[in-house]
Amino acid sequence: METKNVLLALAALAQESRLALFRLLVQVGPEGMAASKISEQLGVPPSSLSFHLKELAHANLVESRQAGRFVIYSANITTMNQMLGFLTENCCGGNPCSPVQVQQCANAE
Repeated sequence: METKNVLLALAALAQESRLALFRLLVQVGPEGMAASKISEQLGVPPSSLSFHLKELAHANLVESRQAGRFVIYSANITTMNQMLGFLTENCCGGNPCSPVQVQQCANAE
């Protein structure tokens, strides 16, 4: 993943409602949620939700699909994993590491 794409994704997530929205979509998994359910769950007005979904989609963090009369939104797990990979690329000497190892590396600094 290129630096500019990581920055775009991090900027999109650097807002409380968008971060909560993305975390909710990650939690519900690939089945996703309709905008009305997201709005209800997060207590975000539909017009604000539309703006936040657009920002996350622009950063390629959210995908949408038509399901009958509804648009279903889901987290783009591929982009999330690429971003996490970029952020942890040199962690633990460039080797894959467990959460425990990451904590140990952070404590060593």
